[in-house]
Amino acid sequence: MDFYRTLCESVAGRATAKFLVVGVLCLFAQATFAQKGDLLTLPDAVGLTLAQNPELAVFPLQKRGLDGAGQTAALKPAMELGVETEYKHFSEDNSANSPDPEDDADNEFELTVTLSSVVELGNKRQARIDVVNAQRDLLIADEQAKALDLLAEVIRRYAQVLAAQELVVLAEEKVSLARETLGAVSTRVTAAASPVSERLRAESALAKAILAEKNDQSMLEYYKHALSALWGQPSQSYQVDSAELYRFEPGVSFEVLYDRAQENPAIARFASEERLQASRLRLTQANSRPDVGWYAGLRSNPAVDETAVLAGFNIPLFAAKRNRGAELTALTELDEVMLRREAALLQLYPQLYLAVTSREQALNTVSTLQDSVIPKLRQALAEVDRAYRRGRDSYVDLISAREELLNAERARIEAARSVLLFGAEIEQLTARPLGPLGVDSSK
Repeated sequence: MDFYRTLCESVAGRATAKFLVVGVLCLFAQATFAQKGDLLTLPDAVGLTLAQNPELAVFPLQKRGLDGAGQTAALKPAMELGVETEYKHFSEDNSANSPDPEDDADNEFELTVTLSSVVELGNKRQARIDVVNAQRDLLIADEQAKALDLLAEVIRRYAQVLAAQELVVLAEEKVSLARETLGAVSTRVTAAASPVSERLRAESALAKAILAEKNDQSMLEYYKHALSALWGQPSQSYQVDSAELYRFEPGVSFEVLYDRAQENPAIARFASEERLQASRLRLTQANSRPDVGWYAGLRSNPAVDETAVLAGFNIPLFAAKRNRGAELTALTELDEVMLRREAALLQLYPQLYLAVTSREQALNTVSTLQDSVIPKLRQALAEVDRAYRRGRDSYVDLISAREELLNAERARIEAARSVLLFGAEIEQLTARPLGPLGVDSSK
């Protein structure tokens, strides 16, 4: 199905186009699920989660916050208006401050009005804008990584629901076999061909099988609630097609998967973070160039009819020296991002390798159990059952054959679940659908 491939490509895309594609897909998934009513497919679950999960709702808010930060960063230095008044009163008792005989004013009032601002040097305004733009890129990378995490979590929980539903079917089969065994044992006990203790054991086995069935049904309800909780409706009732548990993606080589993994959002995020730290370093270096403060204005004294023009500037001294610590901190943070990226790549290799090899082993287990083991065990159980009814095999042989078959079927379900879980991990690490490019995904 093209849905999952298109969705993953949209998650790995950028900005507006990505949100339009995801939005259309989410609306399609909701409409489809509403029409089906009780059948939930994986694309439905993915669309509902991306549309309604609150973990993605915070990113539009953070983007609006960065829009405000961008407006602030683009501002030029503010102009400041300064007003200063000085009032002088001359007292006759103070000969030192007595007015000049030629001055007919006993009071003087001075008014000074100035305009001042700062001339930014070092292209600081553009450096601030670059920092905000780098923060936007990092936020996009974070959103892509979070969406990818949610996609993987949806697949994991959906796989758990599929496996739990198959385990319920297996539990029902176990109850059915226990009833058949009890019937066969009761017939032999009635004919005095087997002791009463065998019937008691068969009745006990039936009771335990019924109890196990109820437990598996409870686990199925839990996994269903856990899945629907991803889109905020934990009590929603739905069904899934358990046949999806055995529909596996074709595999590709580890080398191809590792090449894809190096481009996933979790790794690409380091490139965005590196650009952010580099922008902060450039801003810090720009701050080493001192800004020039200036002012200009007029001073007026009406008492003596004097007007003076004022002008001046100021430059902070030793700005570069005082800024060396901040530059060292910014440079260290930039180097740290590079080292953390290298460490993440080193951890990615064994993590991906383990997921790939474990999935291949689980696939082999499913194939072997399904094609070679289970058919023979089912045939063996039928033979032992006939032999027991004829008195040629014991009750222990019958129970042993039945348990071997049930254990093999349970192992097949567990292995199939492991295939899907490891596949989800691989898709999360590679940020692409599992399988060769150009091949439709069965999901």
